Amino acid sequence: MTTSATTERHTTRSAQETADLGAKMAAQLEPGDVVALRGELGGGKTVFVRGAANELGYAGRVTSPTFAIGNVYEGSRGEIAHLDLYRLAEISLTDEAVLDDFLTEQRFGFVEWPHDDLAGHARLRAVISFEHLGDDRRAIEIVWSER
Repeated sequence: MTTSATTERHTTRSAQETADLGAKMAAQLEPGDVVALRGELGGGKTVFVRGAANELGYAGRVTSPTFAIGNVYEGSRGEIAHLDLYRLAEISLTDEAVLDDFLTEQRFGFVEWPHDDLAGHARLRAVISFEHLGDDRRAIEIVWSER
């Protein structure tokens, strides 16, 4: 069985436009969906997640969980798991202590710096790639998986 995907390409010109795109994308998510975010340091991943979390009803501060591995925020549409795997050299989907504790069927999941193992995650809804174009401009590609 093959899965098809839909690809969207966007260019944002400010942090606010990147956050707004995150909000627009999050409006299409359901609890249990997982989103992988790829790109260089400073590429806009956390800003995008901030916009998504706001759309999902979280009004607090969203920061990169680089040193904590993951944060969980309480949104009005459900809990939001925000992971950053940058500092983990190798992780497996079978490592329940890290991924499975965060990426539950009830939470919206956002994973920065995902490892290749995440590509096989059953609830992976989208892979987002960020490219820094200079100044505050970003090229953002969203590849949606079919439900």
